[in-house]
Amino acid sequence: MTSPQPAPPRPVGRIPVIEVSPVIEGGRWPAKATPGEVVPVEATVFREGHDAVNATAVLFGPDRKVHSWAPMEDVSPGLDRFRGFLQPDATGDWSFRVEAWSDPYATWAHDAVIKVGAGQDVDLMLTEGALLFEQITAKSLQRRRTPEDAELLADVARELADTTRPAEARLAMATTTAVRDALRRIPLRRMMSPSPTYPLRVHRELALTGAWYEMFPRSEGATQRRDGTWRSGTFVSAAKRLPAIAAMGFDVVYLTPIHPIGTTFRKGRNNTLEAQPGDPGSPYAIGSPDGGHDAIHPELGTERGFKAFVAEAHENGLEVALDLALQCSPDHPWVTEHPEWFTVRADGSIAYAENPPKKYQDIYPLNFDNDPAGIYAEVLRVVRLWIDRGVTLFRVDNPHTKPLDFWEWLLAEVHATDPDVIFLSEAFTKPAMMATLARIGFHQSYTYFTWRNTKEEVLEYLQEVSGEAGAVMRPSFWPTTHDILPPYLQEGGVAGFAIRAVLAATGAPTWGIYSGYELVENVPRPGADEQIDNEKYEYRPRDWAQADDIGISMLLGKLNEVRRAHPALQQLRNLSVHPTTNDQVVAFSRRVRAEHLPATGRPGATQDDVVLVVLTLDPHEVQESTVLLDLEALGLVRPEGVEDQPFFTAHDLLSGQSYPWGAHPFVRLDPQQQVAHVLRIGPA
Repeated sequence: MTSPQPAPPRPVGRIPVIEVSPVIEGGRWPAKATPGEVVPVEATVFREGHDAVNATAVLFGPDRKVHSWAPMEDVSPGLDRFRGFLQPDATGDWSFRVEAWSDPYATWAHDAVIKVGAGQDVDLMLTEGALLFEQITAKSLQRRRTPEDAELLADVARELADTTRPAEARLAMATTTAVRDALRRIPLRRMMSPSPTYPLRVHRELALTGAWYEMFPRSEGATQRRDGTWRSGTFVSAAKRLPAIAAMGFDVVYLTPIHPIGTTFRKGRNNTLEAQPGDPGSPYAIGSPDGGHDAIHPELGTERGFKAFVAEAHENGLEVALDLALQCSPDHPWVTEHPEWFTVRADGSIAYAENPPKKYQDIYPLNFDNDPAGIYAEVLRVVRLWIDRGVTLFRVDNPHTKPLDFWEWLLAEVHATDPDVIFLSEAFTKPAMMATLARIGFHQSYTYFTWRNTKEEVLEYLQEVSGEAGAVMRPSFWPTTHDILPPYLQEGGVAGFAIRAVLAATGAPTWGIYSGYELVENVPRPGADEQIDNEKYEYRPRDWAQADDIGISMLLGKLNEVRRAHPALQQLRNLSVHPTTNDQVVAFSRRVRAEHLPATGRPGATQDDVVLVVLTLDPHEVQESTVLLDLEALGLVRPEGVEDQPFFTAHDLLSGQSYPWGAHPFVRLDPQQQVAHVLRIGPA
């Protein structure tokens, strides 16, 4: 038996191209994008000597043909780091590469400006320029140019060849911004050296951008009888809530597990160890004599009722996501039919789930090492069953407690037959595990956002998830979950809930809330950072009319309306931070250039879409600050002679007010009135 041999090294190329991104583990897994998403491509490009180099990013469609290409710019002079932007327009398995090349025009222009200015080799430099422009205006290149660019370059070629004209005038015409721009669009390339071709998987838009709303169907329409017991809500009563969810602008209604719930070691209200008669138990304790992961809790309804719920969701413009929680109650059919799928302890008992000091006596985790083929096949069957019932997204509970090779296999199997199905990883765990779950195929990931509170923490985290990590791990921002109520929200009141909603909705393209957020449910259970009377362990019908009085539901609706209207908030890797003079005020912007906007159906198709968020982090006191705007990041140019006088308009998309602003605007944020400005930036 021969030992494995390493792959032969790839030649460096005449013009070296190294450190290409976004590339995941050398191309082992694809980077991610969605149709219309602007994908930053970077590479280090250099060569020997002093001749100029340049680079082009090339995008190949699923048919392996060239779809488009983009010029790259040196964004770190002296470090040879080039960046360009590609934009796929359909789903599928795409690819890209970076092509480096020697730039004869840039080399000549640099040398000619210096030498002619110094009176050195003037005639020689202009003669070389004339010969160069003969190549630049070759028919093969001119045919690819716009008529305007072709005519401009032909005029330059004639001007350089005209020795009767002053040397300075000939050189000036050949080095204008217009000429440089024309050659940026269609350049003369020499010694082209391509990088390897790397994979880019393009999912549908909802994989990157969407607003999720969680609900427990059993709580919607639940009623309490005179004897104190409860009648569960059903799919029919839960469907009555869908129009209100849709009216707030949400895209996805996410259901906690809807399967039968076990009775052995059932948890009672507030996670007590002894359930009282009528306590419904945790929906994550899946399985009873009524069935397991493929079954529906009989109190919720039937398969027909579930499909009717899905149909009603679609009528309201909503897709349905379902919790995929791969664990069992002691009463699950798998426990008796497949005891080998669980871990047996030394005393003969089956090990229940633990996350010390937390104990989940009502849940048995699966042991994927005992019969992987059997477990894999069964889970795939269950997932496909729910897809057939209309589920198009899965929120996966604790994926970090299952083997990564299992997830890689499952996600690949589902993608092969149902590429539009989206998986959200609920993994509050170590960074390496979170990142690798994303690499192997999860479309989205829960994040540490819930615990980032200070200005430094917030801005650092926004930059982290919007940076290189965004090529593979799409963040999903949730201010709370049904069993997480962070201290900030326990103490922040209505303003605290508003602040975190604005931050979540503008800080990431995907965000979500759990039912009850509109009612500012912020009373903690003693000794735990979670709500008291947690819906996870009891029925929780609500008076949703109160939400209108509190105002959070109206804010949520406005935020989602703004997100839908502005492509800048539908992208991830386009964030810029703006300094402020107050540690309680953060400012950041998102920008999509006009050339990357769809031609129709979007605001400002002829100008950049730019949204600036200025937000207080203090839910109690008024905060004032000066914002030190990065004008370049906003796509603004300060008029000559203007210091800090107003020269552009900031239109508040939440309040409807407009402000004439300069480079250093002053803001005052009162948490009792308005916690943030979400501003459209445009010309005055």
